[in-house]
Amino acid sequence: MIVSRALCTCPQDGRSSAPPAADPAARPDAGPADPPGPGPADPPVDDLARQVRHLYVCDGLSTYRIAAITGLSRRRVGRVLSQAGVTVKPRGAGRLRRPSAERAALAKTMEDLYVRQGLTSAEVGALTGVPERTVRDRLRARGAAMRTRGRHNREDRLTVPASDLVALYLRAGMSAVQAGRLLGVSGRVVLRAAHDHGIPVRVGGPPPRGGPAQIELVRALYADPLVRRAMDRHGMRRIPAGGPITLRFPVPFRLGPELARELYESCGLGLRHIELLSGQPAETIRALLRAHGVRLRPAGGRSPFLRRWRTGLPVPSPTA
Repeated sequence: MIVSRALCTCPQDGRSSAPPAADPAARPDAGPADPPGPGPADPPVDDLARQVRHLYVCDGLSTYRIAAITGLSRRRVGRVLSQAGVTVKPRGAGRLRRPSAERAALAKTMEDLYVRQGLTSAEVGALTGVPERTVRDRLRARGAAMRTRGRHNREDRLTVPASDLVALYLRAGMSAVQAGRLLGVSGRVVLRAAHDHGIPVRVGGPPPRGGPAQIELVRALYADPLVRRAMDRHGMRRIPAGGPITLRFPVPFRLGPELARELYESCGLGLRHIELLSGQPAETIRALLRAHGVRLRPAGGRSPFLRRWRTGLPVPSPTA
């Protein structure tokens, strides 16, 4: 490892910080007066301390890397640094490293892949050979807006263009499952995209005895008196349908536990309904309700809001 002496903060006594030869007899300063060491592969204590200090302070290596290079345990590396008067930061705290053109170029490439091309942090890591956690740390350091992951993800969801939904689901009369097979997505994604775009969705189950046979879900939610009163009390804006929640809500509405409980219990909304009103992912809403002791309804069946809507009451226009 070549290090510029202009940047090195180790004591300059003319001796190199490179690891000594494995054989003590091969050293120029070896002699009969040398005290016996712990073993033929162990450098003298002063040289060992100087080398470890140099790797940690000047080269900016972690104690893990130093342990791998020197063959010491990480615990012993820490003891050597402490005895040399070097403060070792806690595990995971990280240390400032000297910037390099190669590191900056790699971080810029990561940002381009993640922000502009829409790849996930795992995909960026696979392309660049950098662990996903490191990718996310470097993106945050560059000020990139990080997307949520897993089932709470809003930004990387599959979606379907409104034109395809109109052609297949509305005009051709296909079911959501049939349209999804042609589009390469599930029927659930088709229905979610239709609600996002404000496209009327046929009511599932047996044909209704009364009331409407299809629903424009966002419009129906805003028209419900209970929902309107709850939204007005908490200052929620009414944003018409017309795209996925990341487009309708670039910044999700700050949904507190009181409002989430009111929408779920008093208004009888489902998790997906609250998502359409707030821009918060349904899984985030589920976790919020559970964390505050709200007992969730069993999966399946219609929510109290949909049962109320199915009574056939007229839905006011959006301007009403």
